[in-house]
Amino acid sequence: MIPLSFAQRRLWFLAQLEGPSTTYTNPTVLRFSGSLDHEALEAALRDVLERHEVLRTVFPAPDGEPYQRILPVSETGFALVVADVAPEQLTETVARTARQAFDLATEIPLRAHLFIVGPDEYALVVVVHHIAWDAWSAGPLARDLSVAYEARRTGTEPGWEPLPVQYADYALWQRELLGDENDPDSVLSQQVEYWREALAGVPEELALPTDRPRPAVRSYRGHQAELVVPAEVHGRLVALAHERGMSLFMVLQAALAVTLSRLGAGTDIPIGSAIAGRTDRALHDLVGFFVNTLVVRTDLAGDPTLAEVLEQVRETSFGAFEHQDLPFERLVEELAPARSMTRHPLFQVMLTLQNAGSAKLDLSGLKPSRMAGGAPTAKFDLDVTAAETFGADGTPAGIRGMVVAAADLFDGETSVQIAHRWVRVLSAFAEDLSVRVSSVGILDSAEREKLLVEWNDTVVDCGVSTLPGLFAVQVERDRDAVAVVFEGVSLTYGEVDARA
Repeated sequence: MIPLSFAQRRLWFLAQLEGPSTTYTNPTVLRFSGSLDHEALEAALRDVLERHEVLRTVFPAPDGEPYQRILPVSETGFALVVADVAPEQLTETVARTARQAFDLATEIPLRAHLFIVGPDEYALVVVVHHIAWDAWSAGPLARDLSVAYEARRTGTEPGWEPLPVQYADYALWQRELLGDENDPDSVLSQQVEYWREALAGVPEELALPTDRPRPAVRSYRGHQAELVVPAEVHGRLVALAHERGMSLFMVLQAALAVTLSRLGAGTDIPIGSAIAGRTDRALHDLVGFFVNTLVVRTDLAGDPTLAEVLEQVRETSFGAFEHQDLPFERLVEELAPARSMTRHPLFQVMLTLQNAGSAKLDLSGLKPSRMAGGAPTAKFDLDVTAAETFGADGTPAGIRGMVVAAADLFDGETSVQIAHRWVRVLSAFAEDLSVRVSSVGILDSAEREKLLVEWNDTVVDCGVSTLPGLFAVQVERDRDAVAVVFEGVSLTYGEVDARA
């Protein structure tokens, strides 16, 4: 029997623990205008299933131990579901379709729906479970589907080159590469030791500026805030990264750590970092779940300068990349941090720079446009995603992305504020690296005015009077109220007034 990869095994375990869920489903929704051949599209999707075995794999566990069972396309039960939908009902229909969970033991991890909205107007919904998919997979899937559709539309078969390996080969190779945990010279043992030292004493939970306490059970609902870094700042950050011998991602990582610290998260900031995990070229054109997660820990104790923060993140990141073969799931097992159903282990903030290239689906001249596939899912307390944009001449044109904040912990406005403050810190890195962390401003002019002026405007007009005059007013207001207490004896305002 073919074992699951380590990453797959964690998702399978979560599916058993939490039951049917859409937390780890990935919907892609595209609108089309023009002539679309339904039969050719369904045949092309079947071609893609044939080409990528992981998309026609189920994960039964007859004795509690899951394995990969690769099905022939004819036994998958796959069909492109085609239905008419009124334009005003499309958004809700798409959201409802995207919310359908998978039974990993019996259902292949891909389904597709084609909604006919009007004459030559369509919406295609393709949902893939994360157990067979990562962000990089979008490129190979789009390319292969485009080639297959063009072939099927003209009555031929796709003429692509056979894939050198399949995902099942990778799952077996991964275990062979890591070796035996009892062998001190194995890759597994050596990398475990590195990470054990690198993450010793890491905070169990980052003190983020939440709006409410952590609940007993996560809902996975999220608030989504847009992230926009201007082209000028983007250009300076790219130049800065080049000058310092580091990647732009490392600069973003350093700035996010400073942002979280300035928001009250302390000085020991662990941030999750997603890497492609396709360390062999044979995996580049394969659909599957290869992405791994590293933990980059930044120490801001002692109030370092931004230049010092960059240098630390650079060295820490290079060390992490050199030890990226250890699956995150295996790392958690080895370090055994305090586990909770309401927070992610080892880190609660995730940063991803999308640089796998855009996935372009070309269906014989039909130009698709994306539409939302439903409410955002919050797998972490904060999930930060960014992507670079470039002008026609290749110059930096800005960084775009989003911050997804867990709705269990944050209000929607808070997620917007966090996104804006990260952009301000990025601007600070682009302007002056001699500034110390404690001096980095995270407030805009309106917030500063509110904090320093509006909230401090506490003067109250009490009128002009004397102490005897104020006392007389109180006597008139309530003669029986207690005025003084001494050694068990109390006098009312009326009694004090009479004695006076």
